[in-house]
Amino acid sequence: MEVGTSLLRIAAVVVMSAALVTAALLFFRWFTGGLRPARRRPAEQSLPPAPPQPAPLRPPARRRPAAGHHPAGRRVPGAQPARPAVVRPRRPLEQVATDLRRLTRELSMVPGGMPMARRRGLLAAYDDVLVEAAELLDVPHQLTTEPPATRELERMRLLAMLEAAGLVVTD
Repeated sequence: MEVGTSLLRIAAVVVMSAALVTAALLFFRWFTGGLRPARRRPAEQSLPPAPPQPAPLRPPARRRPAAGHHPAGRRVPGAQPARPAVVRPRRPLEQVATDLRRLTRELSMVPGGMPMARRRGLLAAYDDVLVEAAELLDVPHQLTTEPPATRELERMRLLAMLEAAGLVVTD
């Protein structure tokens, strides 16, 4: 019988220790705000809220017609004609070719750790010079209208067309 009472005492100590640890954890959670009492909703609040009603549609606000234009879009007689596009002075072809060769070299030697913003800026400058060279040599291009995914193919096509037109792109 002595073994049975000692096992009972050990079991009682283990249960009391577990209860004490659980009580201490619950007190700690209550003290730190981690233990919140469950709140019951009244019967009306248990339903999900109704979706918001869309605002009534209003007709779009009318814009004032541009100066010198009829409200229907026709030009008013005697109004000033539209200004012609500003024509920038063109650089000599030699300068454009020099810039194109320099940018081609820079793009071919881009280091692996170069920031993406700098690489995009370099590509934008390269595109600008390619377009300028194409306009000087009257080579058709779609580089400005191509989406970024296919722009590299258009660059290669435009380079080949410029070389076929007699422009030396590589040293």
